[in-house]
Amino acid sequence: MINFARYLILAGVVLIVAGGLVYIVARTGLPLGRLPGDIRIERDNFSCFFPLVTSILLSIVLTVVLNIIVRLLNK
Repeated sequence: MINFARYLILAGVVLIVAGGLVYIVARTGLPLGRLPGDIRIERDNFSCFFPLVTSILLSIVLTVVLNIIVRLLNK
């Protein structure tokens, strides 16, 4: 049960950090979600949004950052 509690605390910390990063990105005015290549379909009673380019960009950035962290921790 103690391990489960530790995982819950870790998940909470990760969510707080992720929320802080989203807040900072929103305050800086970066156009994430409005990049060229993001698909937005808006009709009268329907709205659909596919952030393709934003997802690809975030995936590349997170892959590079996590690879750097893993390489630093393995030394």
